[in-house]
Amino acid sequence: MATPASDLQRPVLSMGEILIDFIVADGATSLETAETLAARAGGAPANAAVALARLGVPAAFCGVVGADPFGARLRRELTAEGVDAARLRQTREAATTFAYAWKDARGDGHFWLLRGADVLLDQNDVETAGIDQLAALVVGSVALSERPSRDAVAGAVAQAHGAGVPVVFDINLRPTLWPDLAAARPICEAIAPQCRLVKLSLDDARGLFGPDATPESAIRRLQSLGSPWVVLTDGDRGSWFSTGEDRPVESVPAFAVDAIEPTGAGDAFTAALIARLLASSWSQPTLADVRYASAAGALATTKRGAWEGLPDPNTLDQFLQSYRPL
Repeated sequence: MATPASDLQRPVLSMGEILIDFIVADGATSLETAETLAARAGGAPANAAVALARLGVPAAFCGVVGADPFGARLRRELTAEGVDAARLRQTREAATTFAYAWKDARGDGHFWLLRGADVLLDQNDVETAGIDQLAALVVGSVALSERPSRDAVAGAVAQAHGAGVPVVFDINLRPTLWPDLAAARPICEAIAPQCRLVKLSLDDARGLFGPDATPESAIRRLQSLGSPWVVLTDGDRGSWFSTGEDRPVESVPAFAVDAIEPTGAGDAFTAALIARLLASSWSQPTLADVRYASAAGALATTKRGAWEGLPDPNTLDQFLQSYRPL
């Protein structure tokens, strides 16, 4: 089914944190031994916005940065990527948020955020965001970990849900942001039923539902709450998805690539899946859709930084056509 022209003109709005990632660049597998850090634009919702723009989807971002050099840099880089940054607010009340990022010996990514201006997202930002006129809204759990951003995102989700705007919730749990992960569960479970699509990692699932959570148990738990479409990823171990409680949980093997760094891979996955859903007028995700998203996530790991490896459609199509397992 073709996407209506009106939907093609409406932006997908990513709302939440945008920050500077200080990424370990010398091969160290912990901050304790790292000596070289590279400053890169990041933040999961911002990464998703850039990934959507690279894929030719009209993309916008709503968040808060400091009135400082890093805030100015983030606005400039978003705009250069073709993302509408009109909803990005700069404030003198706090400095731009930043994070440390590194990968462990297994190749999995780790993040430590130092919060700043991103938590100041508020209801005024939501009221001027034009929620009713969006093609979709993308949110995550980082903004839910503190107020006022928690209330702003919850309000935006409720408004979008009420207006029939599809909401995509990439849980993206960051344990260091919560005094107790038990506090994250009811907050995320309140958001999930209002969402057309929920995406999470196996680490997210175990943080929310306990160490024994499996892809299938996590997917079924979220579907029992009212989330119809759930996709779970686990890096190079593959991904799983289901489109309803009465539908099976299907697995999708990962694409083997020469990965350099995992930062932004999950956001590339989310954006590519949204692009496919938009193209099908939000028909339920298929195996081909999730495979497409998985390929985007794999490509994102082949370059440093959250944005550098985000693919455009030609790169992604060529990769899928020529891929041969390593």
